Amino acid sequence: QVQLVESGGGLVQPGGSLRLSCTASGYTLSYYAIAWFRQAPGKEREGISYSGSSDGKTYYADSVKGRFTISRDAAKNTVYLQMNSLSPEDTAVYYCAAASGWVNALWSHERLYDNWGQGTQVTVSS
Repeated sequence: QVQLVESGGGLVQPGGSLRLSCTASGYTLSYYAIAWFRQAPGKEREGISYSGSSDGKTYYADSVKGRFTISRDAAKNTVYLQMNSLSPEDTAVYYCAAASGWVNALWSHERLYDNWGQGTQVTVSS
């Protein structure tokens, strides 16, 4: 059974950091393009970061560029999202998603992703 599981969310103060993990079971993440999305209360889900499967390309939404970093650990079959300088505007449920087909420049289009995790809550508040 193919499954993605996010972890690492929680409550953090403004200016703090968190590292989210996305771990796969049932398949090897190295063969998939992976993206992180988030959905804040009352807002649509948005793509915030992307990691290509074979070309090493990464993309970031303007809202997180310079603060968030996506990375992979093939040995652990895990993709990470390091989030620094967090602000209350980053409060959302964060999802990872895997795409088996071509994504690249269309990385923020949800329909291109085959598998989704259940989400992990990130709350930034003092």
